[in-house]
Amino acid sequence: MAEPVRRSLKGSLAGSPMGEFDGLRALVTGGGSGIGLATATLLAERGATVACLDLKPPGDPFLAVTADVTDEGRVRTAVAEAAERLGGLDVLVNNAGIGAAGTVEDNPDEEWRRVLDVNVLGTVRVTRAALPYLRRSDHAAIVNTCSIAATAGLPQRALYSASKGAVQSLTLAMAADHVREGIRVNCVNPGTADTPWVQRLLDAAADPVAERAALEGRQPMGRLVSAEEVAAAIAYLASPLAASTTGTVLAVDGGMQGLRLRPGS
Repeated sequence: MAEPVRRSLKGSLAGSPMGEFDGLRALVTGGGSGIGLATATLLAERGATVACLDLKPPGDPFLAVTADVTDEGRVRTAVAEAAERLGGLDVLVNNAGIGAAGTVEDNPDEEWRRVLDVNVLGTVRVTRAALPYLRRSDHAAIVNTCSIAATAGLPQRALYSASKGAVQSLTLAMAADHVREGIRVNCVNPGTADTPWVQRLLDAAADPVAERAALEGRQPMGRLVSAEEVAAAIAYLASPLAASTTGTVLAVDGGMQGLRLRPGS
């Protein structure tokens, strides 16, 4: 049997919020970079022991588990390994995902299957494998990384939007299914975030500077969302301090979804 990762039991919820995750065990998918790595880092800073599941997971201070979320067998093995090494599982962050550009005409069926397999079924596979462990927790929480694309019509994002719309609906259905089991389920909807995937899109643009300015300009705050800002929202939803929050969709989008500013204002 693998040696369990030792958990810190110092502090309490009555103390500083920085220790609100003391003694809790978290698994973050897509934890190798961007929002996933920022989330894993923040949870660890706040007291959690954290496993990162990724094709190329980071090392210390995290427990690294390697898996492709499209591989059912490997996902089950990786989640079981993480739970065994951590000594249980309290928090699951379903963050692994891939992007896609184009209208409904532009992506062939094969690409639709690939993106939906990662973004939607990947969330299903990891959650399915994690539920037996989460049911044993006193502070079980699942947070899914969704997107502004689930609620706002964005140009050239048909496939990506469809996948994230499914994740948002899935989040609400899961929240209803598992609330009586003591498992909270929520999601975050980031706006355009300053992540490696967005940077690759910018690098591929004919004019990266103009493209970045356009992405920044469509968000009322006039800038991209940072990975750390999304991580802070995920941490809130995952925290025992948010014990009455479930079935919630939390936008972290610089006002993109809810604000309608007058031109030039």
